[in-house]
Amino acid sequence: MNPDVLLVGAGDLGAAVGLRLASLGHDVLALRRNASLVPAPLTGKSVDLTQVAPDLAGVRPRFVVVALTARPRTEEAYRATYVDGMARALDALEVAPERAVLVSSTALMPSSEQPPLDDESTSAAPSDGPGRMLLAAEAAFHERIPHGTVLRLSGLYGGSSTRLLDQVRDAKITDPHRWTNRIHREDAAAAVVHLLTMSSEPEALYLGTDDAPAQLGDVAAYLAERLGAPAPPPADPEQGHGKRLSNTRLRATGWEPTYADYREGYVSVGQA
Repeated sequence: MNPDVLLVGAGDLGAAVGLRLASLGHDVLALRRNASLVPAPLTGKSVDLTQVAPDLAGVRPRFVVVALTARPRTEEAYRATYVDGMARALDALEVAPERAVLVSSTALMPSSEQPPLDDESTSAAPSDGPGRMLLAAEAAFHERIPHGTVLRLSGLYGGSSTRLLDQVRDAKITDPHRWTNRIHREDAAAAVVHLLTMSSEPEALYLGTDDAPAQLGDVAAYLAERLGAPAPPPADPEQGHGKRLSNTRLRATGWEPTYADYREGYVSVGQA
């Protein structure tokens, strides 16, 4: 195998990206702590990037995707994974890839009362240690691959994730006025592949989110109705706080979300 794609991290999202690229005819090598968890036809390589550098001798990928996951959510864990671990992987490459995407997070975007609709021109404002490490990882990524692209994803949902559904069932929605931003896991994977394969050169930064920021109370009310769960506290736009994010720049590249908002993304919830 002579892989033309390297996945640095192959959890749920990274694997979904790899499978999409494999379906387009690419040979994909995926780095993961336990290579047995990497789905076929991807080729897995076991490595703990928080401890050692991978052996990538002879691997000259055309595309690189960094989609790491850190646990627990502490500054130390995020530094070890997103900064040091990513650096070990990228420094092991013999040549720079044609294109590379780092999956980051909109947790770096600022929150406020009555938030405006923010975009890529809004300065990052990490609120905690993990956020600061994500911002440091973005800088380290661009130092190593100056032409690379950072994709800051909003809250992922879909697939096996049931956290919000469980909160709605258990009547544990405590902040209905908070603005939320989300992107379906399938749309996130499609966005990464799109940025790697689009005909024009991608920009350095994109926000990956759906078309419609929504207050948590509205989302929870929709889900509660579909689940037959107790109605949550109602949202009030006058008390709205948090962040509202725009996907205009990403959409301008030709990417379109399959699930434009939470109603489309959660359409099957509660159906027999």
